[in-house]
Amino acid sequence: MRLVAATEAVGAAKKVSLGLHFRLREGWKIYWRSPGDAGYPPRVDWSGSENLAGATLSWPAPERFSILGFETLGYTGEVVLPVTATLARAGEPLIVRATVEYLTCREICIPYEAELALRLPAGGAGPSRFAHLINRFAVHVPGDGSAHGVAIEKAEVVDGGAGTVLRVTASATMPFVAPDLYVEGPEDLLFSAPRVSLKDGGKGVLLEVSVDGAPETGLAGTRLTMTLVDGARSAERTLAVVAPPPGTVPGVVAEAPLSLPLILVLAVLGGLILNLMPCVLPVLSIKLLGVVGHGGGERRAVSLSFMASAAGIVVSFLLLAGALVWVKAAGMAVGWGIQFQYPWFLIAMTLMVALFACNLWGFFDVGLPRWLADVGGGASRVRGLAGHFLSGGFATLLATPCSAPFLGTAVGFALSRGPAEIFAIFAALGVGLALPYLAVAAVPGLATRLPRPGPWMATLRRVLGFALAATGVWLLTVLAAQVGPAAAVAVGVLVAGAGAALFVRRRAGRRLGRAGAAATAVLAGLAFLVPAALPAGAPVPAAATEALPGDLWRPFDEAAIPELVAAGKTVFVDVSADWCITCQINKTFVILRGDVIKRLTSGAVVPMQADWTLPDEAVSRYLARFGRYGIPFDAVYGPGAPDGIVLPELLTEEAVLAALDRAAGPAR
Repeated sequence: MRLVAATEAVGAAKKVSLGLHFRLREGWKIYWRSPGDAGYPPRVDWSGSENLAGATLSWPAPERFSILGFETLGYTGEVVLPVTATLARAGEPLIVRATVEYLTCREICIPYEAELALRLPAGGAGPSRFAHLINRFAVHVPGDGSAHGVAIEKAEVVDGGAGTVLRVTASATMPFVAPDLYVEGPEDLLFSAPRVSLKDGGKGVLLEVSVDGAPETGLAGTRLTMTLVDGARSAERTLAVVAPPPGTVPGVVAEAPLSLPLILVLAVLGGLILNLMPCVLPVLSIKLLGVVGHGGGERRAVSLSFMASAAGIVVSFLLLAGALVWVKAAGMAVGWGIQFQYPWFLIAMTLMVALFACNLWGFFDVGLPRWLADVGGGASRVRGLAGHFLSGGFATLLATPCSAPFLGTAVGFALSRGPAEIFAIFAALGVGLALPYLAVAAVPGLATRLPRPGPWMATLRRVLGFALAATGVWLLTVLAAQVGPAAAVAVGVLVAGAGAALFVRRRAGRRLGRAGAAATAVLAGLAFLVPAALPAGAPVPAAATEALPGDLWRPFDEAAIPELVAAGKTVFVDVSADWCITCQINKTFVILRGDVIKRLTSGAVVPMQADWTLPDEAVSRYLARFGRYGIPFDAVYGPGAPDGIVLPELLTEEAVLAALDRAAGPAR
C-alpha cells in the first residue's frame, strides 16, 4: 500500500489529485465504504500533514462477495482510492502524512495499520508516472449515470408477509447485462443481493432487495443511497423511499409514474375542491360577511381585501409545509390534519373560533398598533387587510382535517419527497384553495354589485357568529374524545368565560377595559392547562364506538387481513377520526345506509375500523404504505383484490359496492 500523486509538483492549482494504492495477494480483499454484513472500510487520518486543508476519498465501484448468505462489498487484486487534496496555500509544497487503518480478509480477517507519507514540491504540475494508474480507477467512481446512459428512477418500499422489500427501478440507453445494486442507509439496516427482472428489451430493470432491521414506522421517507453497477457502467443516487401507489401489485413496475408538474396541477385542483368540503364550511360565515360587506364599495378596496385573504391562505400553507418538514426531519409521523390529534391545537382552535364569533357579535374590534397602521398608509385600511389575511389563515387551519379528490395524491407525493417538493406542492394547494378569492380580486364587480351594507348586516353578523360558535362546540366534542368529557367541559366554560369578559369589557368601556382584557387573557391561558390539571378521565372516541348494527366493527388488525382473504372473506377497512368531518359524512350517507350496510352485515364481509383520532403509529404506517398521509381512507380486500382496492375520499354507494364485488371475485 502506498500514496501516489498524479503530478510531479503542486503547480498553481488549489487542488491536487492523489491516490491510495492497494495491491492484494490472490484471494485477499479489502472493503468498500459500506462493507455490507461484515468488515469495515479503510479509514484515513490525515493529521500531521502540512499545507493540507482537506482530503476527500472517492470509492470506485466494488464487487460483491456472497458467502453462506452473508453479503459483503469490496475489492480484490489491485485498487486505487482516488483522493482530492485541497491545499491551504496554493503553489506551496505539500507534505501528506496518513495513518491508514484497514481490514483484509481471506479465510481469516487481519486488521492492519500503516503510516504513509508523500511530499510534492512547488513547481509545474506535470503528469507523474502514476497519473494513468489513478485515472484508471477514478473513471470507475460512480456518478449520476449520465456519462454511461444509466438512470436510477425511484425506490419503493413494500411491507408484507414476506418482510420489507425495497424495489428500485432503473433504465439505460443500452440494454443491461448483469446489473447489481448496492444500498446504503442507516447502520441498523441490512440489504440482500437484489433479485433482478429485466424489461423493455433489457433497457429497464426492477431490482428487489430484502431489508432486515426496518423500523416499526417503516422505510417510507427514509433517504437511501443506491449504487447501480453493470460491468463498467455505474450510477449513484440518494433519494427518499416512497410507498407504492395505491393498487400497485408488488413486483410490478409502474410504467408511468406521476411527475412533479402533474402533481402540482393535481394540488391546485385538490385545493380548489377543498373549498367545497364540509371542513371549510364554518369559514363560509367569514367569507360571506366579507363579500356582502363590499356591496357598493370601491373596486380597488375589494381587490386588495380578497388578495389579502388569498395571501393569508398561501402563507398558512407554506407555514404548514415548514412544520411538516421539521416534523419529518425529527423522525416523527407526518400526515394531513394530524395536528387535530393534539389537545393543545384543539384548544387553540376553539379559542380562535370563539374570538371570531365574539368579533362578529361586536364584543371587540381587531386593530393593529398605530405605527404599523401608518406604515400601511392608513389605520382603517390596514385593519381591514389584516383581518382578511387572518381569515385566510383561519380557513387553512379548519381545512386541514378534510381530504378531497386529488388532494390525497398530492399530499402523499409531497410527504414522501424532500423539503423542496413539500413546499412547492403545499404552495400549489394554497393557490387552489385561494382561487375563489383571486377570482373576486380579479373581477371585483362580483362583490360590489351586491346590496349596500345596512342595518341588516348587524343581524347577519349575529347569525354567522352563532355558526362559528357551533363550530367551537364541535371542536370541544373532538377534544372530549382525547381528554375526556370533564376536561372538555372545563375548557368550554373557560372559553365562554373569556367571551363574557370581552362582552363586559365592551359594555363597561374604560372603567373595566383593562381588567376585562386581562381576564380574557387569563381565562384563555387557563384553558391550555386544563388537560394537565384534571384527571384524564374516559375519552369518548365516537369514531371507534360508532358501530354497525350488531356491533360488527372489528378493531383494525392489518396482520389478520391476509388470513381473512385466504379464507375467502372480503375485508372493508375504514380509517376515521372524530375530527374528520368528511369521514362522518361518508359514514352517515354511504357506509351506514342502503345496500352498503346490508353487504357489510351479510357475514361475507369483515368490516374493520381504524381510529386515528389520537396518534397511532400502526395507522400512520398503514396509510403511508398506500402513499396516503390523510383521511378519510377506505380500502377493500378480498380473493379478487388481495392487495386492496383504495376508494375515493368522497364515497358513493356505487363505488363501495363495485369495490366489494371486485374484491369478492375469483382469486387472481
